[in-house]
Amino acid sequence: MSRLLAARHETELGSDAAPAFRTPRRAPRLADQLYEEILGQIVAGKLPTGARLPSETRLGAIFGVSRPVIREAISRLQADGLVATRHGAGTFVLRRPGPEFLRLAPIGSIADLMRCCEYRIAVEGEAAALAAERRTPEALAEIEAALAALDRVIERGEVGAEADNRFHVAIAKASQNELFRASLDALSSHIFAGMTVARNLTLGHSRERLLLVQDEHRRIVEAIRAGDAEEARRVMRQHIDNARARMLGDPHGLSPSPADELAQET
Repeated sequence: MSRLLAARHETELGSDAAPAFRTPRRAPRLADQLYEEILGQIVAGKLPTGARLPSETRLGAIFGVSRPVIREAISRLQADGLVATRHGAGTFVLRRPGPEFLRLAPIGSIADLMRCCEYRIAVEGEAAALAAERRTPEALAEIEAALAALDRVIERGEVGAEADNRFHVAIAKASQNELFRASLDALSSHIFAGMTVARNLTLGHSRERLLLVQDEHRRIVEAIRAGDAEEARRVMRQHIDNARARMLGDPHGLSPSPADELAQET
């Protein structure tokens, strides 16, 4: 057992007291484990919004990991808008996801879900751009049918992850590049899990917030219908990035970057 896992039963990042950590699960990489450990303590309030994370030296002493591992974990937290680093002052917590986030995306799977979002931003943005350039009347009809199915899901008050997935697959098919569809198929379990988490969290707040997500879908369809590849790429990338932000505590996923706001203060 690595010292990182063993330390979960011995040390709390926010104090020197021994914490009551959950039973650890093995993760494929130490950086993923540390990322999820810090995230878990943010959600639990042990590292509240505004708190400074322990120094790299302290984290290394607690978990017995190297500085490159620590820096990769912190970099991922920064990319997800959860922490930001002030030069010469340290790294501070910016946002606290709600406790329901860990119920829907338990420790052991969160790092994969977040990295899948990053990959989808790149892949599906290009798929949407190609769909705008290459869509046939039949492909456009399939995309619009998937959008209509999402409308019906919202009216019934359902989560609608399957309908959401159908929408994104229809756009990948419209690109007329089978590799885009194959990429979504290969990641189907991660993508479906991420959609389930994001839509559950959004629906849990209010139906109106789910309608905001549907407006994002509608803008994607409008760009594809208009043959505007640049706009299709932009709104698809924004939509997936917004979904990631909503999972991590920003209910709208449309607010200014916390890192940008913090940078303005320094």
